[in-house]
Amino acid sequence: MSRKEAMEQYTKALKLGQKNYRSCVLHGRYPYPQVLDEILNDSMAAGRVELGVVEIPTEQIVGTKAVGRKSAFAANFMPLLPVNTEFGSKWVELCAAHLGDEGIRDPIRCYEYLGRFYVQEGNKRVSVMKSYGAPTIPGYVIRIIPVYSQDLTVQIYYEFMQFYQLSGLYQVNFMHLGCYAKLQAALGYEPGHIWTLEERRSFLAGFSRFRDAFNKQGGDSLNVTPASALLVWLRVYPFSDLKAMTASELSKSLTAVWPDVKLLAQDTPIAVSTEPQEQDKGLVSRLFTTKFTHLNVAFVNAFGPEESAWTRAHDMGRKYMEKALGEAVTVRVYRVEEDQQAEDVMEQAVADGAEVLFATTPPLIGACRKIAARHPGLRVLNCSLSMPYTGVRTYYSRIYEAKFITGAIAAAVAQEDVIGYVANYPIFGVPASINAFALGAQMVNPRIRVKVHWSCMPGEPVEMFTKQGIHVISNRDIPTARQAHLAWEGGTYQIRDDGSLLPLASPCWEWGKFYEKVIQSILDGRWDTLNSKEGEKAVNYWWGMSSGVIDVQFSDTLPDGVRRLAELMKRSVQDGSLDPFHCKMVSQEGEIKNDGSQWLTPEEIMDMDWLCNCVDGSIPKFEELLPISQNMVRVLGVYRDTIPPEKEGVLL
Repeated sequence: MSRKEAMEQYTKALKLGQKNYRSCVLHGRYPYPQVLDEILNDSMAAGRVELGVVEIPTEQIVGTKAVGRKSAFAANFMPLLPVNTEFGSKWVELCAAHLGDEGIRDPIRCYEYLGRFYVQEGNKRVSVMKSYGAPTIPGYVIRIIPVYSQDLTVQIYYEFMQFYQLSGLYQVNFMHLGCYAKLQAALGYEPGHIWTLEERRSFLAGFSRFRDAFNKQGGDSLNVTPASALLVWLRVYPFSDLKAMTASELSKSLTAVWPDVKLLAQDTPIAVSTEPQEQDKGLVSRLFTTKFTHLNVAFVNAFGPEESAWTRAHDMGRKYMEKALGEAVTVRVYRVEEDQQAEDVMEQAVADGAEVLFATTPPLIGACRKIAARHPGLRVLNCSLSMPYTGVRTYYSRIYEAKFITGAIAAAVAQEDVIGYVANYPIFGVPASINAFALGAQMVNPRIRVKVHWSCMPGEPVEMFTKQGIHVISNRDIPTARQAHLAWEGGTYQIRDDGSLLPLASPCWEWGKFYEKVIQSILDGRWDTLNSKEGEKAVNYWWGMSSGVIDVQFSDTLPDGVRRLAELMKRSVQDGSLDPFHCKMVSQEGEIKNDGSQWLTPEEIMDMDWLCNCVDGSIPKFEELLPISQNMVRVLGVYRDTIPPEKEGVLL
């Protein structure tokens, strides 16, 4: 390259620097490269590690180690000084060498802190390379390790350091915990797999292609990293498709998951629908909502009704909905057999004309996500909780409201100050149910202790309680009120001296009312209205006793006084005058979770991962669970983001 061409490049770079400087000043941002010595002090560093020579992504070079000549550069490392200065002359010489026979051979020297690089030697080399849009630059790197803390940025960085040991990649940056392990699994690698040079090159080639498509789609204007967007994309498509897809196919696939990509930038990506929608009778609503006279509805079950009480309850709900809506619906039921892929079964449902698809178990969420992306017009619902996908609505019920009432019943009947509670899985909503039960019991007996055993762990909980002399037990719920006469070993009961069971009460699910109301909302055009109200958010239905989808079944043997108390509590919960969690709550660790004046948000209730101080027992760790229970906890566990994902498993 001639000196004249190098000077022309400097002129272009100078204009970019001046433009960046003015923009920073206009928007109140620091207009120069950041200075590590001004950001970091010794107390913030846990140690230093020499990484040797690394190919540094130029976009992650954000500053200098010391103050030096920082005012010579704009924040984007483009020059600010005139070309006729000593600085300008040296910059031009380096630029001429960059594209000449000599080239820029010497690596820069820099420090890395929290994934960002600060140059110690070679600022002008960085400036020249950035002016040409070079993706990387070789540099000798010293990593400064931050002191570990509860700061999310630091916690994510510690996960990155583990990932870097395996992959040697700096280009991958995430916004949430657990994502590095999920990427490793999504690529088909075991958790401790060390990447080969070929695997690294193959990934970077595909990732670079994806990042270009992501930026072209407008991703560079979102507060979302390309790697985070890639992880959303990989929930639907295999990584190998990045090489096979044409540019238009890749763009189309990215468009299919774009609403979920945009959710990543939101602090609260999930909108919780706590009550059924009322029909809007306004003129505008009537004119601009899509109404139906008939709908084809598919139910996809993981098990048959004859082998699963859970499926049986949903199937009874399906029959209730069919009877209630009559000729307005045509319903088909599908079963995912052991030798079938769930998404293939759902594709068959679509081919059969399904317009609405209910998947009745949480582990089907992965297949739901893929089907929703392939068929944007299909209304897909999965029976689960707290799933941030715009294309799949999830539904569950506030079962804790009924547990609150059965807790009071149990304490009223118990002759001792201890009640047993059989918990199923440590998943979203279960700690809330345990706490609500305990708080209901405390209202009747302030001395009460609720002892918890988990059915997802080794051992038989009821036998454990019996050996401990506990005679009032809250066991698994009755799936539906119509099964009460068949399943009173469920619910809350008292064990008589002769070992027989005295039924007391049980929460029960009324799925039929939920299915009827949701389908009716689609027929009336209210489905799209809810979507427009919540904007770009995932919708989770989480209805309670006031909607009729949850009830409490009382035994005929329940004492009259206890029944009157329970009926009063039930009416008060239904009309909203009594809230289980609008009271003083203290955790087992002694932390005040509510001073009694606060109303907890739906998210705070769903995400509870702690137990009240009147509860004996703890939330089990993932490795303590029975293998058969781990799949459910991977999908819905209160600590699911910390569970190492399986490479063949559902990617959430």
